[in-house]
Amino acid sequence: MTKICIFGAGSIGGFIATSLKRTDSKVSLIARGDHKEAIEKNGLTFIRDDNKVNHKFDVTDNPKDLDQQDFIIISVKANAISKISESLKPIIGSKTSIICAINGLPWWYFYKANTGTKLDDQIVETVDQGGKIWETLGPERAIGCVVYPACQILEPGVIKHNGNGERFSLGEPDGSRSDRLKIISSLFIEGGLKAPQKKNLRDEIWVKLWGNCSFNPVSALTNKTMDEMGNDPETYNLIKILMKECQSVGEKIGVKFNISIDDRIKGGVSIIGHKPSTAQDLNAGKPLEIDPIIGSIIEIANKLDLNVPKLKEINEKLKTKAENLGLYQRSELIDKLTI
Repeated sequence: MTKICIFGAGSIGGFIATSLKRTDSKVSLIARGDHKEAIEKNGLTFIRDDNKVNHKFDVTDNPKDLDQQDFIIISVKANAISKISESLKPIIGSKTSIICAINGLPWWYFYKANTGTKLDDQIVETVDQGGKIWETLGPERAIGCVVYPACQILEPGVIKHNGNGERFSLGEPDGSRSDRLKIISSLFIEGGLKAPQKKNLRDEIWVKLWGNCSFNPVSALTNKTMDEMGNDPETYNLIKILMKECQSVGEKIGVKFNISIDDRIKGGVSIIGHKPSTAQDLNAGKPLEIDPIIGSIIEIANKLDLNVPKLKEINEKLKTKAENLGLYQRSELIDKLTI
């Protein structure tokens, strides 16, 4: 029996958890606070359209309560991974694989990337300051994941699917079709998810990053939903400029963008009434993950002498707004890397 621990049973982690309950895997959850208490008492409820499912789970707030795992799926905010990485050591064995189902540039990105630039096998400070995650978890354990579904927590213990399907693209950092990749992909599929195994997952990471670096900050700054941003010429044009700058950085490190910017925007704004996670967090008074979704692109651009003025402008505006609300803590190092 495959042992899978999901660290962070929030909107996406909860979706994966309830899906994997259809398989014969042993699924455990690490959650905290009211959400953990609700899952312990009532199980985890997942709502999609008119369908509602509820499952009981082994849930804890302490990884030491669990055995070593075959797979650990981390579904917390990208800027929280460094804070929880040390606590994962008790459940990491010699063959444990780690999947980060997150927004933004992943911490392992340049591991075996072969971009032909000076960034190969180097850490990205805006997502892994000081290389703590790289050192603690080990990039050789990483399996990449691009998350497409949109979900939200309605209340503790209850998660709702908001659209955009059930796709979680998976891939090895070196592009190989490893046994471990085949295993986790098969389990996702058995659970009713779409989990294609991608040779060039980094291309998809950047297509997703297109949306993260544009829709997310613009929605957070304007309080507009996806469709409202698409129907407003001013925000539409701003998003387009941000995506152009993002694309210029991605292409410099070998990324191939197989759809147009306009088509990427159309795909995003087709989700009616939904706000990206950054705007949701802002409205809920939760810390914002600004550095992984915008700062990382700026850091790479600066290291490769590329000009991204609009990304820098939006990054600073969002940082200032979040800082004033107590939802972002500045780092002198990251500020220097993203000026």
